[in-house]
Amino acid sequence: MCGIAGTYRWPDGKIVTDRLTDILAHRGPDGAGRYGHPVADGEVQLGHRRLSIIDLSETGAQPMVSDGLALTYNGELYNAPELRAELESKGVRFRGTSDTEVVLEAWRRWGTDCLPRLRGMFAFGIFDERTGELVLARDQLGIKPLFLLRRGTGLVFASELKALAAATGGKLEVDHAALVASLLYYWVPDSRCAFREAEKLPPGSWLRVRPDGQVERGTYWSLKEVAAEGQDRARSGELPDLAAIVEESTRRHLLADVPVATFLSGGLDSSYLTALAARHQPGISAYTIGFRAEDAKFEAMPDDLRYARQVAERYGVDLHEIEIAPDVLDLLPKMTYHLDEPIGDPAAINTFLICTAAREAGVKVMLSGMGADELFAGYRKHLANTIALRYQRVPRPLRRGVSAAVGRLPVATSRRGLRSVRFAKRFLSFAELPEETAFRRSYTMYDRPELLSLIDPDLAGTVDDVLTEHADTYADNTLDDFVNRMCLTDARMFLPGLNLAYTDRSSMAASTEVRVPYVDVEVVKAAFAFPGDAKIAGKQGKAVLKEAATSILPREIVYRPKGLFSAPLRAWMSRDLAPLVREVVNDGELVRSGFLRRDALRRLVAEDAAGQQDYSKHLWHVLTLEHWYRDATSGSGQSARPMA
Repeated sequence: MCGIAGTYRWPDGKIVTDRLTDILAHRGPDGAGRYGHPVADGEVQLGHRRLSIIDLSETGAQPMVSDGLALTYNGELYNAPELRAELESKGVRFRGTSDTEVVLEAWRRWGTDCLPRLRGMFAFGIFDERTGELVLARDQLGIKPLFLLRRGTGLVFASELKALAAATGGKLEVDHAALVASLLYYWVPDSRCAFREAEKLPPGSWLRVRPDGQVERGTYWSLKEVAAEGQDRARSGELPDLAAIVEESTRRHLLADVPVATFLSGGLDSSYLTALAARHQPGISAYTIGFRAEDAKFEAMPDDLRYARQVAERYGVDLHEIEIAPDVLDLLPKMTYHLDEPIGDPAAINTFLICTAAREAGVKVMLSGMGADELFAGYRKHLANTIALRYQRVPRPLRRGVSAAVGRLPVATSRRGLRSVRFAKRFLSFAELPEETAFRRSYTMYDRPELLSLIDPDLAGTVDDVLTEHADTYADNTLDDFVNRMCLTDARMFLPGLNLAYTDRSSMAASTEVRVPYVDVEVVKAAFAFPGDAKIAGKQGKAVLKEAATSILPREIVYRPKGLFSAPLRAWMSRDLAPLVREVVNDGELVRSGFLRRDALRRLVAEDAAGQQDYSKHLWHVLTLEHWYRDATSGSGQSARPMA
């Protein structure tokens, strides 16, 4: 895992590339390199920061140059041994054992046709000295990021957006449509970018730049097509052996020349992976989190720690427990810097603190259960939307009575939160809406009128564009299965836009690589080969994954209530962050610029403080957005300091 950057026919390309790679130093503290070569009317420069995971010797150093090809690569290739053997059988001789060299030689032999054959997570730039062409590529699911910016016939790319901002002297213009989208979702969809000129290379795609300035794009892998093929398999009765597929993926993800550990929350996904990892690597370390007792009580959070301890004891895992009691006032601006775009999920803090602790213990690689909920319908929103279909059959007068009664209930007392009331209010906010609208409303922050009341009236058209994008993505499939339509939308939007994004940024801020065995092409193919009623059975979400997990886990772990990989936001907002909230609402840059309305924010604060509504997540995101906006409009593009 590394940081990559480069320029193509860009002014002062050498200087800019060096600056880009310096900004990415946290992604690769083990080494740095740069490559340059002339092209028509300019030059190409490739930069690299290395986090040594496989082949720790100099034969794995980058940019890797061999017989006219130069590669800067960020990722891990889990089928590298098989591809290496195939290439060796065709006469290729390898100098070292890195997967980087496998990617380079696969490209030499197959070009873009090699991309669907790569099983792993990756983003890379490869330059051909003979043709003068630069190609950028990104993995199938969007696990690894790749940002780029084009001006005229020039191009600059990097693993992080902050590097592109620095490359342009902090003069990139904020895209207010992306900020509106972030308010709706609390993250920026992968189809958008927080700066106007910049863009994210889409998952499963490549981009080629030619010396004459022409740009060609291509798609080599489509989630929509994978889901359609999976539906055909399900109809034929050809169901995969999910337990075998998940175990094989986990085994492959342990490939490393350095220590590997796991996240272990005590929930199904991380417990399943940890048990499988311990089977193949006895004595593996795992890291888990707990919260201050007063915070957990106020938030009404489940006690996940005891389940993590139970799994660790049963499988001989070396468990490390970390209490999440951060100085959030100090951590918030630093997290905003590293997250690159306004992302309002406090789970990023958990990931950073866990990875920091692991790194201090000498661990460079962590396995995460990320992705299982999206692919196998494990979130409460999935179950809630299926229940909503039945709720709509309840007589309307009775529904009105239920809504009125729940609306009068508080979500918190002075001493503790009332979790069940929060869930009930959330459910009733979307339960009677049409399918796509209900699904969107079940996990986004605002409905259309609420969002319009919060922002500059001139952005009303932008709100409609953002909502239309979600509707179009949701409808863009041939699936006749409601549950799998939700899963597909999550895999295309929620997974790359939020969970994979914050996992990459917050882990790399701690110079740690996080691998996601559930977000593997073979696991994804298997996930969409199961019909929705195999994923949600009765009141059980992730039913098919739970059944697979019983092959190794005890039922009390598999079927325990779902936990949360989150943070005690209500406790933080009512104590640690209350002064900052007041400052942002009364005199923040977003309010002074006119983007957000002061009166609407004050209403959110008042209703949250009264305990009538839970707006802690909304206000947390406003804080992250405010800090991001201050940095983005300060002129430097990176005014916050990176984490130590």
